[in-house]
Amino acid sequence: MAVASGFATTISGAKMETLLSLNSSSYSTSSVFFVLPQDMRVSCKPPRNNYRRRVLLNNKGGGVRCEVSTASNDVALAAEIDPARVSSMSALEQLKTSAVDRYTKERASIVVIGLSIHTAPVEMREKLAIPEAEWPRAIGELCGLNHIEEAAVLSTCNRMEIYVVALSQHRGVKEVTEWMSKTSGVPVSEICEHRFLLYNNDATQHLFEVSAGLDSLVLGEGQILAQVKQVVKGGQGVVGFGRNISGLFKHAITVGKRVRTETNIAAGAVSVSSAAVELALMKLPESSHASARMLVIGAGKMGKLVIKHLVAKGCTKMVVVNRTGDRVAAIREELKDVEIIYKPFPDMLTCAAEADVVFTSTSSETPLFVRDDVKDLPPVGSEVGGSRLFVDISVPRNVGSCVSDLENVRVYNVDDLKEVVAANKEDRLRKAMEAQAIINEESKQFEAWRDSLETVPTIKKLRAYAERIRLAELEKCLSKMGDDISKKTRRAVDDLSRGIVNKLLHGPMQHLRCDGSDSRTLSETLENMHALNRMFSLETEVAVLEQKIRAKQSQK
Repeated sequence: MAVASGFATTISGAKMETLLSLNSSSYSTSSVFFVLPQDMRVSCKPPRNNYRRRVLLNNKGGGVRCEVSTASNDVALAAEIDPARVSSMSALEQLKTSAVDRYTKERASIVVIGLSIHTAPVEMREKLAIPEAEWPRAIGELCGLNHIEEAAVLSTCNRMEIYVVALSQHRGVKEVTEWMSKTSGVPVSEICEHRFLLYNNDATQHLFEVSAGLDSLVLGEGQILAQVKQVVKGGQGVVGFGRNISGLFKHAITVGKRVRTETNIAAGAVSVSSAAVELALMKLPESSHASARMLVIGAGKMGKLVIKHLVAKGCTKMVVVNRTGDRVAAIREELKDVEIIYKPFPDMLTCAAEADVVFTSTSSETPLFVRDDVKDLPPVGSEVGGSRLFVDISVPRNVGSCVSDLENVRVYNVDDLKEVVAANKEDRLRKAMEAQAIINEESKQFEAWRDSLETVPTIKKLRAYAERIRLAELEKCLSKMGDDISKKTRRAVDDLSRGIVNKLLHGPMQHLRCDGSDSRTLSETLENMHALNRMFSLETEVAVLEQKIRAKQSQK
């Protein structure tokens, strides 16, 4: 078997012109490498012991054995090649065979690609943020990628996280990262520097912690649970928000509710809005808490919470700027003992000139306050510290970063709320430990449920297999009985055949079903599934994943 020395070629896309020429008479010790996109490498060498991550050319037994693997998957994939056909088979054809085989043996993974307040600055998060109205579009685009089957987007002021079911972990992450770069304009290298990646059980645990408020700046924050609920609500009917991802988010909602019910995690300041109010009061002299002039810009959910927390801290008068007066009137009706003055947006700068503390919480995609606006505002009194405070809890930010350069102005955004969270650390850790025990338990249940889904295709294929046999044998039987048999007799024979099949399938079907709560039962169920696949040649896993890969390829 002869292999040309020093031969190497790179495969790009679906193009590879080089043919691998083999002769069965002798071979040299040179290697042949095919350097594929990302991390897959195929090399051909004469047989030696313990060759992993290589293609072995072995003349023993009249066949050539080729093995392919990647850096991310240590499982060697093998294909037998007939020496008589090798010389006429292009390397591309060999590669396609190996690639399909690789995908069919790799289980689809749940992956989260994210940036949060813990890993990325607000400047980057606001560029990557996806408005809620655009989540369905984003899901559609993500599921259009080659290796992404399902997707969901969780985009808040503190995080931008994309959850996907990927047919290949490495390629799925690469495609999603490139998509994030394309839609945001942030270079891939910068995203990679600040992103975090979690797979399968780690991804599940992360979302459960997020939903429970354990990953929030303010422990037990209630708003994040509402945002997780919104992902499920917005995903209804969206192609790509599939069974695995929707099941994950629905389970996360259950976890969030259970943690808040069974622990005391929601006690105290448990929202970004309440932390913003506490931060402002920390920065003001204590003697001015009752007299400081408060301005709230935006009367949406966040703004309303700011108002409520100000009232809870003893504030009895404030000005609220909003586009319309309806929401402010509703808040005023709810908080009858508080003087709430409504002002329209055109009066915003005038109101800011008369305020000591300005809270901003609007959905504006451009800053409401820039340096030129703020520099001309009159100074505040020494009784409030001599500096006007801007507490910006919006993403994208409502207060331009350049404003913080001005004297007698202090600007705080969501990243600065860490200072508030620093209080009562020991109590938070105790509550977090209680919540983590619940999350661990729920994670096991979810993973068991997801594992049990593997039997569904087998159940369907086994029923289809039995039905094909039943119909074929029924047709034979009826044809022998002649054309003059009555409808009643036909129906009786048909019912008989169905009854026999159902009774025969009852036992196997019982052993393919479990609720996922019993790990021993689940393990046995999966063993039964693989046994039935072998006995009846159902090849469920291979067939299903082959269909997925080919469906993706046909869309291109």
